[in-house]
Amino acid sequence: MQKFLTRRAAASVVSLLILIVLVFFLSRLTGDPTQLYLPVDASLEARENFRNLHGLNDPLLVQFGHYVLDLFTLDFGDSIRKSRPALEVVLEAFKWTLWLALITMVLVAAAAIVFGALAAFRVGGVFDRVATFFSLIGASAPDFWIAIVAIVLFSVNLGWLPTSGTGTVWHWVLPITVLFIRPFGLILQVVRGSMITALSSAYVKTARAKGVKPRPVIFVHALRNGMLPVITVIGDQAAGILNGAVVVESIFGFPGVGKLMIDSILQRDFAVVLAAIMVTAFAIFLMNILIDIAYALLDPRIRY
Repeated sequence: MQKFLTRRAAASVVSLLILIVLVFFLSRLTGDPTQLYLPVDASLEARENFRNLHGLNDPLLVQFGHYVLDLFTLDFGDSIRKSRPALEVVLEAFKWTLWLALITMVLVAAAAIVFGALAAFRVGGVFDRVATFFSLIGASAPDFWIAIVAIVLFSVNLGWLPTSGTGTVWHWVLPITVLFIRPFGLILQVVRGSMITALSSAYVKTARAKGVKPRPVIFVHALRNGMLPVITVIGDQAAGILNGAVVVESIFGFPGVGKLMIDSILQRDFAVVLAAIMVTAFAIFLMNILIDIAYALLDPRIRY
């Protein structure tokens, strides 16, 4: 296991370095922050002082070298627009995204596994047809369209739910619901397909022949063996939400890391953009490690 973790860490570091290089130089193409943060009639001296203060006068390669050296001391620089350490700004936003992703994926995983397993138990039945129909709709519907329709229907027309913010439980209903629909549809389809294969196995037929009731057959004998591909898809969908759920957070004004990255790119707050990339990449790395550990727990034949 230790060798495996070392290999995964090394591969992740290489990927992260490539990502940092791309984001660092591409973000600079958005323009000079001086144009945004100083008045139009600011003097040349004021502009030079601003650039010197934030290290923007140095050549790009020199700026990149300073940034890489600062990373070794976990110094991500300061946010231009908030005058605070960039890492502190990102962590404040990331906790909201983390809670949003955690709550959504727990609900998605529980619902998709239960409904997918029950649908696979009687293939072609009424429940299977209904579950498949709605899961296909959910997997195909764009998040931004669902979010806009939900706001117009439940917030504007009916006035049941708030359009944005995090003040109460009701503020979380629409973002979680919108993020729930697509992963639920995808994971339910994977669970259904995997369970159909597991339920046709010899050991399941033997259990049925011995008179074992349907519930233990589905949730004890078949489910564990059908979970390996499901774990992969759950991890992929969770990574998608951890990446910021940019569209959903922007539409609902949710103060997560996705909305923070969009605002920081538009306002040329380069330190925050890079810090957000680093924090998100580290979280996804940890999640992938947990998925690999889950593989080993579900299937003892897997050894790292």
